[in-house]
Amino acid sequence: MKHNIELIAYYLPQYHRIKFNDDYWGKGFTEWTNTAKAKPLFKGHYQPHIPADLGFYDLSVPSIRREQAQLAIEYGISAFCYWHYWLGKNQEIMDMPFKEVLKDKEITLPFCLAWANHDWHNVKTREIIVKQDYGGIDDYQTHYKSLYPAFKDDRYYKIDNKPLFAIFSPFEIPDAHEFISCWNKLAKDDGFNGIYFIAIVKRDNEIDKALKLGFDAINTMRLQEFEFHRKKINIFIDYIKHIFLKRPYVYSYAKAMKYFLSNYDKKENIIPTIISGWDHTPRSGNRALVLNNYTPKTFSKHVDDAIRHVENKRNKIVFIRAWNEWAEGNHLEPDLRFGLKFLQVLKDKLYAHGN
Repeated sequence: MKHNIELIAYYLPQYHRIKFNDDYWGKGFTEWTNTAKAKPLFKGHYQPHIPADLGFYDLSVPSIRREQAQLAIEYGISAFCYWHYWLGKNQEIMDMPFKEVLKDKEITLPFCLAWANHDWHNVKTREIIVKQDYGGIDDYQTHYKSLYPAFKDDRYYKIDNKPLFAIFSPFEIPDAHEFISCWNKLAKDDGFNGIYFIAIVKRDNEIDKALKLGFDAINTMRLQEFEFHRKKINIFIDYIKHIFLKRPYVYSYAKAMKYFLSNYDKKENIIPTIISGWDHTPRSGNRALVLNNYTPKTFSKHVDDAIRHVENKRNKIVFIRAWNEWAEGNHLEPDLRFGLKFLQVLKDKLYAHGN
């Protein structure tokens, strides 16, 4: 079922064993490893987040992928946007879940891809453990051809016959114009109208810069915009707490969400992001940012605001970060504390806005 408002949720595929994680982190490592071992680091800190309905799933199991898609459809999600890891030089990692979804015609939920084109870091040692490379035109052609089977699938999310493709770090591509031009030519040769390229940016002052590179649209992801609006004394107090009390950087979700959206998001080629919570302590410990007191009530207001920013557009798209980033406290999937309440908020708000 397609809604007037289109909610596209980012989807993390790191819930199955891969050789790299086995070799670097230890056998059996997945996103659940950090999620399950998390502990509360201050009074009232909600950790760990324990999954409810779907449990500690393994994405190598077909029934899990189908259950996720069905749950998303039931609560109004229009598509999953799978994080895609192409490291350059014909290297891809964590690609199994999406490729299995592509083969599984029982899954009817639409999908698209977002290229997570960034280095992987060990957040504790800060070393680069996986390097993102850009191989030039030959690699760009190989990259496109590897994704053509997905693009041509009827379930792949398209805008004006352009497969949607988001890029996490648009300014890291050394020859972005050439990359975009290459893919658009290949797509047109294959019968599409090109690729609908979306640049993910963190601040409004990056929007024009990204559009000048040739992107069709911008996905604004202002997770930490609130930090630029804080009083210096409060920043200093938090720093003292971090140094002497070993406390993570804690801020109110209700206050932070005031800066998740801006008037730019009302423009046709700007796509806002709904932030479904944030707590990076499972990965980063006391160096993490925590958006505290995240509840269905505060989330409801944020969702309502996001929908109002797009309801007068032709393409009424809102991204959600994220469906299942459990080790970032950033998920819609039900946990033991809140169950389906956050998903129910989405469903209720879509209904309230006439969808």
